[in-house]
Amino acid sequence: MKDWIGLVARLVTGGVWIAAGLLKLPDPAGSVRAVRAYDLLPESVVPTVGHALPIIEVVVGLCLVLGLLTRTMAVVSALLFVAFIIGIASAWARGLQIECGCFGGGGEIAGASDKYPGEIARDVGLLLASLWLVVRPRTRWSLDSYISPARSGTSHHDLERELDVEAQQGR
Repeated sequence: MKDWIGLVARLVTGGVWIAAGLLKLPDPAGSVRAVRAYDLLPESVVPTVGHALPIIEVVVGLCLVLGLLTRTMAVVSALLFVAFIIGIASAWARGLQIECGCFGGGGEIAGASDKYPGEIARDVGLLLASLWLVVRPRTRWSLDSYISPARSGTSHHDLERELDVEAQQGR
């Protein structure tokens, strides 16, 4: 069952990252505008973050969907979601009315704060899915299983039992 939960977490989170990044790629100026609107970063780094973020999102998403470097990409995913949650909460606390820029767009928009609770809830859910993958990166249908053949074919239950034995033996 845990294998399936991990697969769903991987595919949903990865799919969200891919969609978010691909929607931003055609409009790099919009991505920079969205980062700038949060008024959290020094202006000197805003363009770099705005241009790099869509690429990072697509790479993280593709790796998660493929099950490649799952734990590492899940850590990056979790860190990004924490940053986004803090950013949206900060904008809300400061009374900013900005589009989150999560799936393109960005900048000031009337009534944007009405969407902040839903955006935060969405990101918390995706953060939890990412954390699941940090703890349990081995999932069904992942390339990680092919990269680490010594453990491929080993069920999660067998792997957990093997890790417990190793921990008890002090390895």
